Amino acid sequence: MTKSVSIDIGISAPDREAIAGGLAKLLADSYTLYLKTHNYHWNVTGPMFNTLHLMFETQYTELAAAVDEIAERIRALGHSAPGSYKAYAAMTEIAEEDDEPGAEEMIRRLVAGQETVVRTARSIFPLVDEANDEPTADLLTQRMQVHEKNAWMLRSLLGG
Repeated sequence: MTKSVSIDIGISAPDREAIAGGLAKLLADSYTLYLKTHNYHWNVTGPMFNTLHLMFETQYTELAAAVDEIAERIRALGHSAPGSYKAYAAMTEIAEEDDEPGAEEMIRRLVAGQETVVRTARSIFPLVDEANDEPTADLLTQRMQVHEKNAWMLRSLLGG
């Protein structure tokens, strides 16, 4: 029999559960974006190859670290972090694709993915603020800053 350990960090059990659920969705979006970005890194071609290959590598490397931070925060709140493609596919708003887009379409899709992650992170904030969960608020702020900047940098390649 596994002994249950009480968690008393100043956030109620229902709030911890709701926040962990929001973070699980953020994890799903982030991992899906990681996979898409890594795929594009491998498969980009054309005149912008070197620029995009390096940019995509920087972005997927950062995402690899981020998914770990998000999962660890879910665990700190006392919940299990999802860790399967099936679970991520059920939660993410980022579409999986089976085609091979050109470089410009890759950029457009990554902009959309970056913006999706920002919206997901932003959607969790009201509950996090109400629960006075400063560590999660800090994590969400950092994630939004990274993804907003990435979206801007990608958009700039499209002239916008």
